[in-house]
Order: sequence, then C-alpha cells, then structure tokens
Amino acid sequence: MLIFIIDDEEKVLEETRETIEEAVDDAKIMAFTRGAPAIEAVREGEEPDVVFCDIEMPGLSGLAFAVEMKKASPNTRIIFVTGYEKYAVQAFKIKVHGYLLKPLIAEDVRDELKYLPQKEEPRTDRLVVHCFGHFDVYWKGKPVIFSRKQSKELLAYLIDRQGAVCTAGEIALALWEKEDSKRAEMQRVRNIISDLKKTLKQIGMDQVLIREHRQIAIRKELVDCDYYRMLDGDIDALNAYRGEYMGDYSWAELTNAKLGFIGKDGYNVRGNIHLQRKKMMIL
Repeated sequence: MLIFIIDDEEKVLEETRETIEEAVDDAKIMAFTRGAPAIEAVREGEEPDVVFCDIEMPGLSGLAFAVEMKKASPNTRIIFVTGYEKYAVQAFKIKVHGYLLKPLIAEDVRDELKYLPQKEEPRTDRLVVHCFGHFDVYWKGKPVIFSRKQSKELLAYLIDRQGAVCTAGEIALALWEKEDSKRAEMQRVRNIISDLKKTLKQIGMDQVLIREHRQIAIRKELVDCDYYRMLDGDIDALNAYRGEYMGDYSWAELTNAKLGFIGKDGYNVRGNIHLQRKKMMIL
C-alpha cells in the first residue's frame, strides 16, 4: 500500500509517519510538507492508495489539495488529519473518505482504513449500468446494443424505479408523457418490453427482468449500478456523480434533483455515519 502523508510541520510529519508505520504493516510512505509536490508526484507516475493530509497549510490548503488530487488520481482515498473539528462539514462536501483529529494514533488509522471502500474485482455475473451522465449498459466490459432506443429507455426507467413493479400505464406515461389505455398504446408497450427481453436474452441476462400479472420490474441484485451504490453510501460512487443523471430522459429530472441534494451535502449519506465513532456529532 502506497501512502502519502502531508503536513507543513516537520515534527508532526515524522510523528504521522511513525504512527502509520505502526498501524499498517505493508505501508510504503512518501512524505511531503506541501500539497503541490504531492500532486506533481502523482503526475510523474506515483498513485497513492491513501493520502493522510493536514488541512491548514500555507499555499495550497488541504481542502484545495483534495480537489486537485481527485482530478489527478480519482481512485486515491483522502483522509484529513487536523487539530480542528470545524472543517469536517466542508471536508465531506468535497467527499473525502475520512477525517481524523490530531494527535494521530495507530488505532484510529487502522479503524479508518478498515472502513474505506475496498477496490473489488469487477463481477462478471451482473449487468454494469452507468446512470451518471448518460445512461449506458455493459456486459462483460462491452456495451449492450439495443435495437430500439425506447427499449434502452425502458430499462433505464426500471433501473430508476429500483426494483419497484411498473404497469404498462406507468411506462407509457414515462416514455411518452401520456397514459393511454387504448389497445394500440398498450400493445406498443408490450412490444418494447418484448424487444428489451430479446436484447437481454442475447447476452444471457433476460432474468434481470421480472414479469408478473402484467407488471414488470428488475432484479437489483443482478445489476451493478453507480446510482444504487451511491444510495448505499459508497463514497466513490458519490464522487462519480457530477450533477447529471440519465441526462437523455426528462422523467429522470426528479431523481437528479434528489441526487443533487445528496451530492451537495454528501456527508449525510450512510457511508459517512462512521464519523460518529470519532465523537464528532456532525449529522
């Protein structure tokens, strides 16, 4: 594990190094007294797994450093180490992974690292769905090709419903902004459902759909979705959200508005509730 530590006080920097070496057996540590050289090290090829960073530093502050580090190395986890509780809300608004108070102790380091999201190998038995920005679907690393644009939109709508069952009328209202009980309209919905099932069957994933009593839903457990991970408190998924959700579909605007609130005040997401273990009642 490659760890960057950043603090403008040499004595504190050395103490931080010793504490992390005590807490992490396999740590390779690179120490910096400023944030800018750490960013430059990333650009030269060093990609840290974790950064422990002070907040109040001359030049590039810890908060500004975190923003730049996210751009340079999106997969790096950032943990602030500071003597002040007052920055905690700001820290989680920019969606860092942890917040520790000085003096740093090995137990706190181990505890914080334990709660970092793990970098898992991608599963090959689930559809990979990207909802942030445009809606896209992948199977084993390759994009799923839909023969009809509205079949893809139907899947997007079912994903948005998070496994809740949908009627043909609800689907017609979402896709065409009208609910029409005429036989021709209902047949149109059935044709799109049939086409979506055919597309998924071609990749062996038609079991993602559940059809019962003229209703349809998706099995969430067969979908790896950034939207679902964000709702579950995954800070990496929260970081991936840039204010756009299924941008091609007007019916998705309501969900996007709700996600915008979470994105602005991300420290309310369940994944950050472990702050309370540090005796800092932020929520």
